[in-house]
Amino acid sequence: MKFSEQWLREWVSPQQDVQGLADQITMAGLEVDAIEPVAAVFEGVVVAEVVSKAPHPDADKLAVCQVDDGSGERTQVVCGAPNVAVGQKVPFARVGAVLPGDFKIRKAKLRGVESRGMICSASELGMAEETSSGILELPLEAPVGEAFRVWMGLDDHSVEVDLTPNRGDCLSIKGLAREVGVLNRLPVEGPAIAAVAPSHDERFAVRVEDPERCPRYIGRLIKGVDVAVATPLWMVERLRRSGVRSIDPVVDITNYVMLELGQPLHAFDRANLHGAVIVRLAREGEQLVLLDGQTVALRDDTLVIADERGPLAIAGVMGGENSGVSAATRDIFLESAFFTPLAVAGQARTYGLHTDASHRFERGVDPQLTREAVERATRLLIDITGGEAGPLEESRSDDHLPGEREVRLRSARLEQALGKALPAEEIGEILERLGLGITLRDDGWQVKVPSWRFDLTIEEDLIEEVARIHGYNRLPVRRPAARLALRADHEARVPLGRLRRQMVARGYQEAVTYSFVAPELQAALLPDAVSPHLANPISSDLSVMRASLFPGLVRALEHNLNRQQSRVRLFEAGLVFRGELDDLQQVPMLGALVCGPREPEGWAGSREAVDFFDLKGDLESLIGLGGEPEAWRFEPAPHSALHPGQSARILHRGEPVGWIGALHPGVRATLGLRADALLFEVRQDALTHGRIAAFTPLSRYPEVRRDLAFLVEASLPVQALLDTIRGQAGEWLTESRLFDVYQGKGVPEGCKSVALGLTWQHPSRTLNDEEINQLVDAIVDESRQHLGAELRG
Repeated sequence: MKFSEQWLREWVSPQQDVQGLADQITMAGLEVDAIEPVAAVFEGVVVAEVVSKAPHPDADKLAVCQVDDGSGERTQVVCGAPNVAVGQKVPFARVGAVLPGDFKIRKAKLRGVESRGMICSASELGMAEETSSGILELPLEAPVGEAFRVWMGLDDHSVEVDLTPNRGDCLSIKGLAREVGVLNRLPVEGPAIAAVAPSHDERFAVRVEDPERCPRYIGRLIKGVDVAVATPLWMVERLRRSGVRSIDPVVDITNYVMLELGQPLHAFDRANLHGAVIVRLAREGEQLVLLDGQTVALRDDTLVIADERGPLAIAGVMGGENSGVSAATRDIFLESAFFTPLAVAGQARTYGLHTDASHRFERGVDPQLTREAVERATRLLIDITGGEAGPLEESRSDDHLPGEREVRLRSARLEQALGKALPAEEIGEILERLGLGITLRDDGWQVKVPSWRFDLTIEEDLIEEVARIHGYNRLPVRRPAARLALRADHEARVPLGRLRRQMVARGYQEAVTYSFVAPELQAALLPDAVSPHLANPISSDLSVMRASLFPGLVRALEHNLNRQQSRVRLFEAGLVFRGELDDLQQVPMLGALVCGPREPEGWAGSREAVDFFDLKGDLESLIGLGGEPEAWRFEPAPHSALHPGQSARILHRGEPVGWIGALHPGVRATLGLRADALLFEVRQDALTHGRIAAFTPLSRYPEVRRDLAFLVEASLPVQALLDTIRGQAGEWLTESRLFDVYQGKGVPEGCKSVALGLTWQHPSRTLNDEEINQLVDAIVDESRQHLGAELRG
């Protein structure tokens, strides 16, 4: 919400400068994001009148004008603006004036004609962002000779407030003035709004078919408006200072009333309405061309304003192009309605829209404003565009309008929450200044909530109101007193924080991505995944809950590659969501992704690319923290997101807990990734499950080592050979180390040589060669029988 400080001070004006006012409302929970001057700094500019205009003798696009600037003498000035005319009131920079950008006005000759001053445009005075080819025309009642800055009230500020979604009541000057009045104990005085007496009896029928979504609808036919008239400069300025662009007088007035009172309005061209105005749900197959030119296919859950021929507008969001006000409009149908927040919530976003009207209706608009706003807009329309107002046509369903709410506030609960006892008189005064009706009770107050406060529903809401109006900075700061027992330390579990630190120690950075991803990305990586779709996503490319950490990590990789970061090491810990809502599983996972060179760039570093075993080693370092690496297995298996020849299923105690591998080339091509990437994800509960460390006495007796090289089929996993060795090596085998895998000269085609070092050690005696030879023979025989392995000569 952006507003003009001067406009607010017409309603309520505390004894504070703009910064003090901003600090005050920020401390009350309405955070101020920015304070900006409404115009650039300039001086020496006055209101003047163009007395005469003659063509320049040597330039077709220039005119020689005489202006009256109130000094008693006419001043000659050469002007190139196409819209300058005799009788206009204009801002005039005298000789010696200083315009924005430290531009000083001096006497000059333009094509041989003397010019003493400059007639200014809005952009030249810093009152418009876009450069204008025309001068700024002032109302005829502007006083000649008066300082333009003073007369226009340009020593003003635009204040931007970032409101939380529950404070829709402050999306107007009226709402903000109400807050400032409460904070400063000042009365709030807005413009007097009286009912406009009808000038004709013609009505336009209104039929509400869905009173639950639209409990109140008011329409009025205003005939004979002149859309060609200019919007008054004072209104254009107030709109500009509130961040709204002037369009035409009818649209400007509806925007003005929305900013002033908080009630969105809409005006239809009566000539394009047929039969009656109908408030209903859209029907299958209906389409609407919106005011922004976009054609949308309406869903059957969308509330629309229609006539007998079809939809005219999406209710509470945006009007249609075909029924909007145009230069040919003579009669308008003015709409003011109350739409329930749930009927409008999310509708704009599903069509890729966000409008001032939807922003307000989603948060709740005071249902009692409907008539007041239409009367205010009618008076402004008649005063500015002329026309004759007809009687109000109203449809109202009291059964569906928000009812009166009463909330109990207990003094003991208030004191407990604030940590401070406030006088009952002060509490009652705060509640009454907020517009709440109060009735004293033995234990506190029974509070009646006004129609504009949709956010006050429970006792805690009232406690918050008392706290913020009293002043958060005036509440005591106390540490809570509690008897806290020490938590049990589960020594067999590895904390997630330790896993994170291990990944950081190995050169990774933690990524935190959204829990929802683009459906196209998830489908490319996990075509068979089932996860919930969001009913109200923050954007179309974040509309499905992630079924894996892979989509978020791949998107983060793409982001880094697009910014010339060729070496990427990322990990993430978070939930994944599998299944539909009725049977949803939320599984904590830990995933990682690597891409680029194995080592950072450096004069002594290698430029070799990272490979599968680098990533597997990083994962095994996490597994090692649990102290039971023998419980883990990696088995070749296909995965839709992983390379067919470089993917493995991760098993923990025989149960599948994750995947590891290289990104599938087809997926890379689909996503347009220029580099290879490897990634894994594992269930956190498997990684954090370990065993308690125990001491094993060191043997005083020597180790015995045997190195064995086996010839096996190239497709045989080394893990199968290791499992066979461990099964035959006996209880005194202390270590089995793979130290070489070789294919090439000397090894038959289709085979590979696997060399392992086996170490035995007995805790209480020296092992002899005969015992070791028996164990080696058993290993060789079992490997030959079950794996077809032969000792390499």
